[in-house]
Amino acid sequence: MKQSKLDYHQYADFNRDQIIAKMRTMLKPNRLEHCLRVEQTAIELATEQQADPTVAGLAGLVHDYAKQRPKADFEAVIQTDHLDPELLNYGSAIWHGYVGYLMVQRELGINDNRILRAVKYHTIGAPVMDVYAQIVYMADYIEPGRDFAGVTDARKLTHARLWDGVVYQNAQTMKRLVTHEQAVYPAAIAAYNVIVAGQQ
Repeated sequence: MKQSKLDYHQYADFNRDQIIAKMRTMLKPNRLEHCLRVEQTAIELATEQQADPTVAGLAGLVHDYAKQRPKADFEAVIQTDHLDPELLNYGSAIWHGYVGYLMVQRELGINDNRILRAVKYHTIGAPVMDVYAQIVYMADYIEPGRDFAGVTDARKLTHARLWDGVVYQNAQTMKRLVTHEQAVYPAAIAAYNVIVAGQQ
């Protein structure tokens, strides 16, 4: 895996090697490898968008930081931080972004709102997404290890126009949830109503 030479210490309490070492204790090897691929994809997309590759790369690296945390960890944060109690009806697919960004902030000392928003919104999107949120949302979806029907189209759309990739992913995700009769977290519906139904 190609290694980033970017200085993440300017945005975190730790450098890249230290962050990866910490993540290695929390994530299974295949999940960590996914995070490294998302990091590199985010850097590539940031370069295309003339955005800051350090911000995008760090956000991509830590986007799944909380992915494999125990349920009790998330429930504790939801309760102590007085987050939307509706979150308790969902699982880690929602929590690791929508709650996990707070763990990223507190445990890694990352306070840049561009990075925290990108982590928070990387699974369900949001009605308002800055370029870094869009980059990580798509980097997670199209990183080289992904292999699903439509991923080639998603990659082409994303590299041609980032927002078109966001629209594509959001529509496909909502379609999958509805097809499988899965509950949709209300914030995901709000995001869909802007991203897809009210395309920018």
